[in-house]
Amino acid sequence: MIDVNKNFSNNALLVHVEKFPIVSSNTKEEFVDLAKSANIEFNEVLYLTKKNKNIGIKYFIGKGDADFIKRKIELTGSKLVIFNIDLSPSQERNLELHLKSRVLDRTGLILDIFSQRAFSHEGKLQVELAQLNYLSTRLVRGWSHLERQKGGIGLRGPGETQLETDRRLIRARIKTINKRLIKVTNQRQLSRNLRLKNNIHRISIVGYTNAGKSTLFNLLTKNNTLAEDKLFATLDPIHRKLEIGNNKNAIISDTVGFIRELPHHLIESFKSTLSEVSESDLLLHVIDLSDDNFLSYIKEVDNVLESINSENIPQILVFNKIDQNYNPENFHHLQKNCFCYISAKTGYGIDSLKKIIFEKLFENHKFFQVELSNTQGEIRSLIYEKCNVVDDVFTKSGHNMIKFMANQSFVKYLYKKGVLADKDKKNIKNTQEIYKTG
Repeated sequence: MIDVNKNFSNNALLVHVEKFPIVSSNTKEEFVDLAKSANIEFNEVLYLTKKNKNIGIKYFIGKGDADFIKRKIELTGSKLVIFNIDLSPSQERNLELHLKSRVLDRTGLILDIFSQRAFSHEGKLQVELAQLNYLSTRLVRGWSHLERQKGGIGLRGPGETQLETDRRLIRARIKTINKRLIKVTNQRQLSRNLRLKNNIHRISIVGYTNAGKSTLFNLLTKNNTLAEDKLFATLDPIHRKLEIGNNKNAIISDTVGFIRELPHHLIESFKSTLSEVSESDLLLHVIDLSDDNFLSYIKEVDNVLESINSENIPQILVFNKIDQNYNPENFHHLQKNCFCYISAKTGYGIDSLKKIIFEKLFENHKFFQVELSNTQGEIRSLIYEKCNVVDDVFTKSGHNMIKFMANQSFVKYLYKKGVLADKDKKNIKNTQEIYKTG
């Protein structure tokens, strides 16, 4: 496990490399926030700018910049240097040899934050899997003196080097973790099947890290989960019941935040967690309206959703922190599917958000009222299984008067069975009317 805090936290040096071309203007601040989220204390932040898009093979940066960092290390006595870029194993090793200090890249920093945030059994397994995949390509750094087998009389090796032994052990551990994650995934699937059987809608809160997702989750569910002003404060998904109006409930999930250039192997390691997102009926895409770079964050989140095949799931764009930005009229051009302005801190706009959630979940449902006899118990069971029952009362004649919302495919089935006739079409209401009158 990567542990950057054990020996180096009091004298770290941060190196931000501005790559060409510049995509976002706040990557420096985000890098500092990452370091603070990892509880790393640092002496100084160096800002380097690459004047072209060519990447140095040896150090990623140029030789002059590497010498400049080395002089800074000698002045500050730093034992750890953290780069805000992803380094190849050879670049990381070359920099360590040149700087004579421990080097950590952006992915390693994010993994360290994840290791501090994982509390559930599944979360710990996923973090360990990501760390092992990351470490497997960097073993040569620690065992360079054992890369070759010893030879000659009295120096014959056991058949494989220490490096090869470690790689084999890591592969075995990765295989074991994958088996355990498959078991956890199967358990998740049982829970999902039960929710599907009971026709319970699933909602996931997604968004860029530190956009206010957990604060919104707590406000909607009256829960008290951890909500800190830190990147990746939430790692393990949390599920709670959400009342969406008209006596209907849904399951809402608070998920891990996304970040720009999220490494692919991290997405792979957290596939079982992210499957909660991909199997949702609705996504609440929370956006920090107080951040000037929120447009680029929307694109980053959409890119991650596309990578997990969730780009076609209906979304509600939830522009959060409206209390810190008093000009919502300036953002009307961002209408995607539907949107809402809220303040998860003050509670502004939450009632409007719940209304939009209800309308979005049931936008393809129509409202019906039918009277069933005692011999139509099978139809009644199917209505409860496939539809959203609003009311069910017994009449004086002993029949069931059921009010429910059904989608188009089930309506066709009811017409075929003769439960609904043409005269019943006058009973159809849209979901907005239901929400107002329900």
